[in-house]
Amino acid sequence: MSVASIRLFVTGPLNPGAEFALPEAQSHYLATVLRAAVDERLRIFDGVSGEFTARITALARKSVRLAVESQTRPQEPAPDCWLCFALLKRTRTDLVVEKATELGVSVIQPIITARTQAERVNLERLASIATEAAEQCERLNVPHIRPPAPLARLMADWPADRPLFVADERRTAGLLGPARGPSALMVGPEGGFTDVELEAIARTPQVTRVSLGHRILRAETASIAGLALHLAAWP
Repeated sequence: MSVASIRLFVTGPLNPGAEFALPEAQSHYLATVLRAAVDERLRIFDGVSGEFTARITALARKSVRLAVESQTRPQEPAPDCWLCFALLKRTRTDLVVEKATELGVSVIQPIITARTQAERVNLERLASIATEAAEQCERLNVPHIRPPAPLARLMADWPADRPLFVADERRTAGLLGPARGPSALMVGPEGGFTDVELEAIARTPQVTRVSLGHRILRAETASIAGLALHLAAWP
């Protein structure tokens, strides 16, 4: 991969003419992995200011400095959609975070249910996966990844102004449609929610049960398929 094709998520705000140093990990990537050179250009974004070109002004193994040049894309509104999914085993959780980022979610909320396969995650590692996915898929921001929350607490604190679409593995509901504003999709664990959990979910006024199609999907597939259905029409 050439330096010219690289996009990096950086700490902003970004303005033409500004100069700053990259963190050690990004500096190592440019200097050692890509063997970049002074005066080469790349694209940078901060989630707020849009995307800019930047020129490498100084380069060492652990310290690379950039000069911000012109804006290539203004900041655009992103889908205000949350993904709430029961934690899975490590590689499957990684996949969900990566693909949810590519599909455009704004918040990723892992949840802990009676049948959850894991209760702990490395949030720093997941944030790194989301950042790399955003860099590669041309997103202008990175989703916020929240600490895992027990399902009961999440339901008790659910915001009154956010519709929550819950994937119905029994396939008795209508097909999930496109997002029309702030929303959230919830996907349960392998084996589904317990009856007690389903009763608690049903008591939440903002909940609508939805189908993701005619087949029984694995939990990670359901998250990806559901977001594709829900966000495909987002401008």
